Amino acid sequence: MFLTSLTRYGRREQMKYEVKFPNHSIEKKFDKALSILPRTIQDKIIKAVEKLSNNPRPYGEKPFKKLKVPFQFYQFTAQYRVRIGNHRVLYDVDDKKKVVWILRLKKRSERSYKS
Repeated sequence: MFLTSLTRYGRREQMKYEVKFPNHSIEKKFDKALSILPRTIQDKIIKAVEKLSNNPRPYGEKPFKKLKVPFQFYQFTAQYRVRIGNHRVLYDVDDKKKVVWILRLKKRSERSYKS
């Protein structure tokens, strides 16, 4: 965890968030979905997920979206999604614990936001 600090320009940096999976099962499904993709797309998805640690709600950026209807996945709820080409990473943010919970990686289709 990184604490809020001042940069040399006198601006405050955001507190960094930890990017995690809520359980091993979800992590395995994410890894499996990621492993079947071409290497270039894998790299883009990993980079996008890592960027969430600095800014879990990048409002104003095209690939980010707060879901109008939260996506229910097991007992977890995804409030947000980030778009990487034809793929979506569904996730939630816990501001108290400073954690971004990665919940699902799906190829965009009509079923992307269904369990």
